[in-house]
Amino acid sequence: MGYESGGANVAAAAAAGLARSTDGGFPLAMLTRYNAWCNARMFAAMESLPEGEAVKERPTRFKNMVHTMNHIYVIDCIFKAHLEGRPHHYTARNTVTHPPLSELRDLKTAIDQWYIDLTASLTPGQLGELIEFKYVGGAPGVMSRREIILHIVNHGTYHRGIIADMLYQVPVVPPVSDITVYVRDVERA
Repeated sequence: MGYESGGANVAAAAAAGLARSTDGGFPLAMLTRYNAWCNARMFAAMESLPEGEAVKERPTRFKNMVHTMNHIYVIDCIFKAHLEGRPHHYTARNTVTHPPLSELRDLKTAIDQWYIDLTASLTPGQLGELIEFKYVGGAPGVMSRREIILHIVNHGTYHRGIIADMLYQVPVVPPVSDITVYVRDVERA
């Protein structure tokens, strides 16, 4: 019925190196690439909107699409600092204002690439190493590098879903961001 367990599809993926993982059996490197792909698609959708729609105030936590994407970027920066073992300058999980959409796109593209490069460079042992840090509110935190990177991907997915809802309010159909489509169209293309 369209679902195949094993067989030729698994063999083809294995031959392409897609079934193998250098991160302890978890496809973390692929997830960071997927995250960047989703972000690029969401930025393209926001940039195609009529003037003012991406920053139009809506009944949501961060008030508009761009400020919501800015929140994703801020969290990425905070955890990048944790992974690098250095302090960051953030005192909240978002900034009061956000940069223009095109500038935010460039910033987000750069940090997405940083996470892709980092994940590709880490050994399974390094991914499992625990990182101690302080949350923005001051509480102590401890997560492995793997957990932090997974958080970045998952956090972005959650908030892009909120942006997708705001796109429907325009009304515009948001870009497809299913991981199944990414695997089919990008990883296995």
